[in-house]
Amino acid sequence: MPFEKYTAFKPIDIEDRQWPSKVLDQAPRWCSVDLRDGNQALIDPMTVEEKLQMWELLLSIGFAEIEVGFPAASQPDFDFIRRIIEEDRIPDGVSVQILCQAREELIQRSVEALEGAKSVIFHLYNSTSELQRRVVFGMDRQGIIDLAVSGTEIVKQGLAGFSGHAAFEYSPESFTGTELDFAAEICTAVADTWGASEEDPMIINLPSTVEMSTPNIYADQIEWFCRHFERRKHAVISLHTHNDRGTGVAATELGLMAGAQRVEGTLFGNGERTGNCDLVTMAMNLFSQGVDPMLDLRAMPDIRKTVEAVNKLAVHERHPYAGDLVFTAFSGSHQDAIKKGMAQVDRSHWEVPYLPIDPEDVGGSYKETVRVNSQSGKGGVGFLLEEHFGLTLPRDLLVEFSGCVQQLTEELDREVKPDEIYQALLTTYAVNDEPYQLLSYDLLAGKEQDQRCIARVCVADNTLTIDGEGSGPLEAFVNAMVETLNEPLVIAGYQEQSMGSGSDAQAICILSIEGDDQGRCFGIGLSRNTMTASLNAIISAMNRRWAADR
Repeated sequence: MPFEKYTAFKPIDIEDRQWPSKVLDQAPRWCSVDLRDGNQALIDPMTVEEKLQMWELLLSIGFAEIEVGFPAASQPDFDFIRRIIEEDRIPDGVSVQILCQAREELIQRSVEALEGAKSVIFHLYNSTSELQRRVVFGMDRQGIIDLAVSGTEIVKQGLAGFSGHAAFEYSPESFTGTELDFAAEICTAVADTWGASEEDPMIINLPSTVEMSTPNIYADQIEWFCRHFERRKHAVISLHTHNDRGTGVAATELGLMAGAQRVEGTLFGNGERTGNCDLVTMAMNLFSQGVDPMLDLRAMPDIRKTVEAVNKLAVHERHPYAGDLVFTAFSGSHQDAIKKGMAQVDRSHWEVPYLPIDPEDVGGSYKETVRVNSQSGKGGVGFLLEEHFGLTLPRDLLVEFSGCVQQLTEELDREVKPDEIYQALLTTYAVNDEPYQLLSYDLLAGKEQDQRCIARVCVADNTLTIDGEGSGPLEAFVNAMVETLNEPLVIAGYQEQSMGSGSDAQAICILSIEGDDQGRCFGIGLSRNTMTASLNAIISAMNRRWAADR
């Protein structure tokens, strides 16, 4: 790897930095740039109809600032902006933001697109980094300042007769590659030109246009800027990070700790190259710390479905908070911890191992937290049977059966579904065909307080009538089996419960038997009749014991 060709980013010389000890305790001002920055990064940019679909989604989530396009550079963007204005699709309290370069003809076209809107943010930018000045523009610092100032003046003139409220945003693009003293100087010149004030502040957006360093250095840059920017009280400091190093969200969080107040980004991080700051992850990170994110993400599956349809890009299965697998555990020890945590959790104060938030809060299901493959254990098997079928297995049976499931996953070489696990349980433990089979039975009054059971049982190819008494029907049946067949038989454990409801309701009986030196053997019976289920469970256990002895 030719690492020698790259130069490490220089740290920022800042004394007594304050951001490391700060805690995020409130949501920033959010601005979605899905319709502009996200759109320009798509293989197939959105149509006007798709933009409308995304627009409605962003409104439903609660965004009050939405960058809707670059109308001077794109006819579909211009048409979309005109449509939402002319069709009165912009709710009160929502500001539409547009992007524009510092060129007169582009600024005039942008002002034309915004006519009739009640509240707008005009976002002006020009590149300021040393590399762009030298390679792209061939300008010195003063030339770049003059470009920004003249652009600001044209915007100010163009909006002079604007009927709605117009806010102004300026981005020294490639801020992270710009000398900090120059960034502060050019932003001061722009703020002076615009006439920013405490009563009507402008937005200073400080982009990590290309992520060039670790997030702590970006935070140092933001704190340095906030300390040295002369018009700090006259501006809202905004962040716009990209994800080239995979730390766009972290950089944004640390940037807020360093003094920023506003965040631009996209749903699920779509954007140029490796993407923008993911606003879903940002907001949910706050939510997981007990902070109101001021965005409504409860319908996460529907949000993801819409974004995937419009962007024509899939959201990864492991995407934080939103992917199909983010609340899923395959590991046996994790599953056991989740099962125990779910059994004890107080829904008003969430504390469950391996689940940082309640999946239900974002439209998920507890049933999806555990899935079973060859890496899983008894906890996962038990959890799925409880969650999907309401069936709680005795611990000894669960330990034994989990080995059967392990073998099944290895044979199939894949994950097994809850229905497959349940069917495997019945196949393994509900064995009612050989050599014993219960054909019929009658329960009668016995001597004194006892009950009597007369049953017809098939043993191999022979049909026998057995007759026994006991303190209850189960004991009567067991005594009949022992006396007639000379089979050692003791019921060691018994459990029954109902499954389903209404006409589909059934009783399931799970029991274990012991006899002489033979170990414990489990059997399951299933029937609409509780007693039939219990007697079939005894037969199943005897059949399994017979098979094991062969």
